[in-house]
Amino acid sequence: MRAIILAFALFVSGNVIAQGKEMYLLVGTYTSDIHVYKFNTQTGTVSPVSKIGGNDNPSYLAITANGKYVYAVNEKPGGSGEASAFSFDKKKGELKLINRVASGGDGPCFVDVDSAGDWVATGNYQSGCIGMLKTNADGSLQQPVQVIQHQGYSVNVTRQEKPHVHCAVFSPDGKFVFSNDLGTDKIYTYPFTPGNLSQPLNEENVTTTDVPDGSGPRHMAFHPNRKFFYVINEMAGTLIAYQCNNGKLTELQNIASDNTKTKTDKGSADIHITPDGKYLYTSNRASANDITIYRIATNGTLTELGHQSTLGVHPRNFTIDPTGKFLLVANRDTNNIVVFTIYKSTGLLSPTGVQIQVDKPVCLKMTPVQ
Repeated sequence: MRAIILAFALFVSGNVIAQGKEMYLLVGTYTSDIHVYKFNTQTGTVSPVSKIGGNDNPSYLAITANGKYVYAVNEKPGGSGEASAFSFDKKKGELKLINRVASGGDGPCFVDVDSAGDWVATGNYQSGCIGMLKTNADGSLQQPVQVIQHQGYSVNVTRQEKPHVHCAVFSPDGKFVFSNDLGTDKIYTYPFTPGNLSQPLNEENVTTTDVPDGSGPRHMAFHPNRKFFYVINEMAGTLIAYQCNNGKLTELQNIASDNTKTKTDKGSADIHITPDGKYLYTSNRASANDITIYRIATNGTLTELGHQSTLGVHPRNFTIDPTGKFLLVANRDTNNIVVFTIYKSTGLLSPTGVQIQVDKPVCLKMTPVQ
């Protein structure tokens, strides 16, 4: 293992980061803190900037397109979930709490914001519902104006005894909200009308796409060309490729993500595509603790290229920087974020030696430094 470079030792002389384009890296955690770092997209180095405490498990984050506001879901043990709104000073790299409201259900695990910054969607895992929250001009959140409760169950009586919404994502064209439900083995596609202030999601015209029984759909990724759509299945450790046409999904391929032999020892988690659309990556937890690497063909199908250890345990979330040069993985149970180089000619990964030590990291998001 290459030498670990701790975050607080990454300042070069004069505490000035090496020259190059910088991004803010925001880290959601299973603690009370959200951390802010600077990430250099030329060197792959990281330096600490700030953190804000006083939160209840700010496990998943979403940043507005202009970088001015950040939203987090708060997983509160034994209580109703909440969503928090923060202003973000892009010059200082500092977050400031604006307000906190109900997320619409229990156990929120996902949050997304539309391209205009007008709506926030929450995925509430324990309740199995989607919350739709309107934003105000100052970035604050209103209480949920619409809560959609999923119904049903699937074959695993322990984990799929009821709906478990794992994400709610605005489509790139702004016409739909897609939601993966681990509990019902379904992908829900809701028409989205941002001007409807009481029912932005059309429940009557929702369409559902079934995944194989016991798959447990978790996260999703849209190809940059918007023609293809990919879903990672947590329980089966599989990845499904779809053709996406105006919200309608047509399956192209079902391929393994987690290659461990024991069927009950799967834990696939996250999925991302390089900005150039050439490569797709998934994370696998449980005993795998690795990243699976795929090449994307022009028809949207995938070819597995290999696996890369995450150099940690429980890689719940990862991200790819906007240049496509680096992939960063958050290993929750070993309290480290690991930076990998992406070889653009092959898609393969190599550890840079840079790691950030931070307690229970579970979500990584980037926005440009002003």
